[in-house]
Amino acid sequence: MVATVEPVDWRLAERVAKKVGGHEPFLDSYHYRNLAPELAELTAQAEELVAAETGLKSMSGTARTQVATRAQWVDANVASFQRLLRPVTKKMAERVSYSWLAPVTQRVSGTEMGAVLGWMSTRVLGQYDLLIIEDDRPEDQDMVYYVGPNVMALEHKHGFDPHQFRLWLALHETTHRAQFTGIKWLRPYFLSLVQDALDTAEPDLEHFKFVAKQVIEARRRREDPLADGGLPALLATPEQKAVLDRIGGMMSLLEGHGDITMDRAGAAHIPDASRFARVLRHRRNSAKGVSKLVQRVIGIEAKLNQYAAGEAFIETVETRGGPELLDRVWESSERLPTMAEIRSPQQWIDRVNGTPALAV
Repeated sequence: MVATVEPVDWRLAERVAKKVGGHEPFLDSYHYRNLAPELAELTAQAEELVAAETGLKSMSGTARTQVATRAQWVDANVASFQRLLRPVTKKMAERVSYSWLAPVTQRVSGTEMGAVLGWMSTRVLGQYDLLIIEDDRPEDQDMVYYVGPNVMALEHKHGFDPHQFRLWLALHETTHRAQFTGIKWLRPYFLSLVQDALDTAEPDLEHFKFVAKQVIEARRRREDPLADGGLPALLATPEQKAVLDRIGGMMSLLEGHGDITMDRAGAAHIPDASRFARVLRHRRNSAKGVSKLVQRVIGIEAKLNQYAAGEAFIETVETRGGPELLDRVWESSERLPTMAEIRSPQQWIDRVNGTPALAV
C-alpha cells in the first residue's frame, strides 16, 4: 500500500513565511522586554471596560496574554491551519498521492501558503483565535495574542502614545473574547459552521473548470470576479457558499460589534482613538501592488467591507430599537443576521420582532 502524501509542504510554508516576514523590529530594544507585562495589565483593564459597556463577561475567567514575534505567530498559525484543513488535505492527498505531480503540488502549495502567512505576519497586531492551538493543549487555549514587533513598529512610525494604543488594541481583542466565552452557544456554533464548510469541501476538477469559465466571462463583462470574497468564495461550491454566507453574517456582526465597543468602552481613556482608527483604516485602504493583490485574492478586502457593514447594521438597529433590540442578537444562533440582513437591517428587525427565539 502506498502512503498518501500531504498536498501542502508545511515545513516549506513555515520557511517561506518567516523569510517573507523579514526583519523583526525592536526585538533587541529594552522597551520590548516591558511589552508583555504592560499588555497583560492593559488586557485585564480592557476586559473590565468591555464588560461594563456590553454586559458580556467571560465564563472562562480572566484573559491570559502572549506577546509573539512574527516567527512565533507563523508557527502557531501553520499548526492551526494543519489541524483546521486536515479533512480537506486528506481528500486532496488521496487524489494526488499516486501522481508524479504530487511533489510539485506539495512545493507549490507550500510556497503559496507561506507567502500569504509571511505577508500577514507583518500586518497582524492582535489576535483572539479559537482555532490556533490543538485541542489536546488546554494550557494554550483561550489566549489573547499580540504580535509585539508590529505593535511597536506602528507606534514608532506614527508617533502613537504606546499606553493608549495598546489599550485600544486590547479592547478589540477582549471584546471578541467576551463574545465567544460570554455567550455560551456562540463558540460551538461557530466551530460547527467551520466544520460544515470543511465537510463539503471536495476537490473536483470539473468544478475548477466551471469556475475558470465564470472568471473569463466576468472579465469580459468588466466585472471583478474576486469582489465578493476573493479566491475562497470564488472556488466555493453552492453548499459551501451557503455556509460562508452564514459565517460572513456572523463575522460582520462580531467585528462591527468589536469596533463599536472598542470606541465606546475606551472613550474616557483613549483620547487618541479616532486618530488610531483613521491611521489603521488608511493603512488597509492604501495597499498597493502585491499587498493589494494579496488582500483581494485571499478575501481580506471583501471582509473589511463586510465589517464596515456590520458596524452600520448595529448603529441602524440601535437607532430603531435601542440597545435592547440589539441584545436580542445574542439570544440564539437563530437570531444572528445573514449577510442580506447585515446589508438591510430592517429585514432582521422584522424577522426577530415577528418570530419567537428558538432554543439552541
